[in-house]
Amino acid sequence: MSLDRFLATTGDARQRRLSDGTRSTVGVLAETEPLRVLPWAPFPATVTVERTVGANATVAFRGNRYAVPPGMPGTIVEVRHRLSTPTVEVHALAGRLLCAHRLAPPGAGMVVRSAEDHQALQTAVLAAFCSDRPCDSKANRPPGAAALAEASRLLGPEGQDVVVDLARYAEWVGVPA
Repeated sequence: MSLDRFLATTGDARQRRLSDGTRSTVGVLAETEPLRVLPWAPFPATVTVERTVGANATVAFRGNRYAVPPGMPGTIVEVRHRLSTPTVEVHALAGRLLCAHRLAPPGAGMVVRSAEDHQALQTAVLAAFCSDRPCDSKANRPPGAAALAEASRLLGPEGQDVVVDLARYAEWVGVPA
């Protein structure tokens, strides 16, 4: 027997005792039950996720990347999307709105960046450049005579084992024995 046939015959014909003592079938109760009107819009659910800002000033959400103000790499932000709306918002964890973008199709692999975001990122990158002479790289030079003499004084004569007296160390730092 199928579920539909059971509900239309046996299920709807089952007797129920009402609060006033009378009896009625499930089918009659269902026909007379007052239902509320359906809402005109879907339930306004909001998807909220935490994301880390990348070095390129973007955050990942549903297979796309959305721009945030520059200077925030490694910062954790909250990405919010209210279902049935065409936008996605990026908020600081304290709740402040950082930016809002149009929602790209999920999984499209797009980088959504406005002209203002592009200009701000370009300004930040160019400001990091300077015309100063680069730092000297550290050369790998052998130790000098003074360094070798100090090492030999600290280590003792060659071939002698180095012994560390931990009791003397504990006494020196003030730990009771």
